[in-house]
Amino acid sequence: MNSVEVARHGPTFQNSPHLKRSVACLLLILLSLILFEKTFVSLLNLALQSERYTHIILIPVISLCLIFWDRRSIFRKTSYCPRIGLPLIILGIVSYYSAATAGSPLQITATAVILTWTAGFILCYGTNAWLAARFPLLFLLLMIPLSSNFMDSASATLQYGSAEVTAVLFGLSGIPVFRQGFTFALPGVSIEIAEECSGIRSSIAFVITSLLAGHIFLQSKWNKLILVLLTIPITIFKNAVRIVVLAGLGVYVDRDFLHGDLHHSGGSLFSLIGLAIFLPLLGLLYKSEARTLSPSNQTTDPTT
Repeated sequence: MNSVEVARHGPTFQNSPHLKRSVACLLLILLSLILFEKTFVSLLNLALQSERYTHIILIPVISLCLIFWDRRSIFRKTSYCPRIGLPLIILGIVSYYSAATAGSPLQITATAVILTWTAGFILCYGTNAWLAARFPLLFLLLMIPLSSNFMDSASATLQYGSAEVTAVLFGLSGIPVFRQGFTFALPGVSIEIAEECSGIRSSIAFVITSLLAGHIFLQSKWNKLILVLLTIPITIFKNAVRIVVLAGLGVYVDRDFLHGDLHHSGGSLFSLIGLAIFLPLLGLLYKSEARTLSPSNQTTDPTT
């Protein structure tokens, strides 16, 4: 491959130096699975046992896919960087075993693992590659499980928001209802918006989706932040719609709707409502950036 082809297509991993770096990086990852086995097992168990943390399993897969997708720009200019990489690897390993010995929370040891992975990437590919891959590498921070107290507070906030919007939707639908806190009394049936109905899992999924969509489609940091923040009201509204629809079907069609498959497994169906709101908002932000960056909106120097 000549220099023109390399510039056009980026580095190829059949090239010996890049292949050696990739093998070295893979060996470091495999070594980390041994050194940090206890933390990986704890993260896996947490993801399998609690729906609040199921996303942890997907985060490294998504990060790897992002790196592969943008590999031509990430690995355009690579070089070994032991001056920065080795000290960070040592820092990560020492921090991990110090935290593990002291019985520190899982959040601390998981952070040390991610630091070590990032250091290994810098060691094998250099700081230029790290700068180009900073989003997928920082994306790994989502593997760090948020504390139970934070998750409880988030669930309570979503639960309260869902109850408030549900009350509004019941009023608009004309369904007679009497509300007392999180409990809604309807004709012949009473429903409660429990913590399990707060939508914390779908909220986390929407936040991750908004981060990825913002990275791919948007350039402005403010627009990316706006997109992430919009996921909260979208999740609350989608959750309220689900409650009202199920309640209406249970009251006027069949009581089995309150406990059937649509209640327990219909989350994906109602998530389409959230996407139907999210995608147009993403489109508006994208178009606003396109108008800002269009040539007609660029100021020109009349002397040129």
